[in-house]
Amino acid sequence: MLANYLIGLREGLEAALVVGILIAYVTKIGRRDVLARLWIGVGLAVLVALSLGAILTFGTYGLSFEAQEAIGGSLSIVATGFVTWMVFWMLRTSQNLKGTLQSDIDKALIGAGWGLVLVAFLAVGREGIETALFIWAAVQATGETTLPIIGAALGIATAVVLGYLIYRGLVRINLAKFFAWSGGFLILVAAGVLSYGVHDLQEAGILPGLGNLAFDVSAAVPPDSWYGTLLKGTVNFSPATTWLELIVWLAYFIPTMTLFLRAVRRGSAQKNDQTPVTPAATATQPAHR
Repeated sequence: MLANYLIGLREGLEAALVVGILIAYVTKIGRRDVLARLWIGVGLAVLVALSLGAILTFGTYGLSFEAQEAIGGSLSIVATGFVTWMVFWMLRTSQNLKGTLQSDIDKALIGAGWGLVLVAFLAVGREGIETALFIWAAVQATGETTLPIIGAALGIATAVVLGYLIYRGLVRINLAKFFAWSGGFLILVAAGVLSYGVHDLQEAGILPGLGNLAFDVSAAVPPDSWYGTLLKGTVNFSPATTWLELIVWLAYFIPTMTLFLRAVRRGSAQKNDQTPVTPAATATQPAHR
């Protein structure tokens, strides 16, 4: 539930910030007449995300066990790819997200401004699709339905409230640190989802090695215990892990987390290097002729 809450909070906050920036900029340039089109794009994005969630949930009914496992494993791998891309994309663009969106709005407002529907749809829809895929993968991995959905819903609700408070200027948070910490945790969660996706493909008979266990700590960490459930629900830890699952987990987590931490440090170093020039410092510099 905690992992799904974080996913809902992070993705929801990204979408809320995007919507807030779009509304603020359109209002600032005196184009309140296109706000309805902006909300049309947001509504369509939410509809697509909900439809995808429904298709993933009910679309596999009636299929054989092997087919369900094959679809589940494949979508878990796709979800891992989406979330990994999202984590690095947000880390890279969070510093200039406002400028990027404003540039897109300026282009979309040419003519009648219907292009704003597409801008809002793409900006919010990306977050919605990623959320639907990842939540569904988490539900498949844990075997639970109610708690993951409740966790995600609470995260999204928290994000909406935070987004509104930030838009009104009532709350200030360090977004760079938020996306850095949450991004690192999501990489850990994504590694578990990827590993479980491999396990699904093994059960479907697509990948080998289902009976070759790297370790089995089910006696120390019973799957039905509270701590076993907690580990499964947060980082998708499986007490009985095959060699292929372990290899894939390590092959994803180690290089991805290393690249992520380097990107975080690089971003912090660049921010520290951008020291403002004071009038006193400017006055001491010789004039050029």
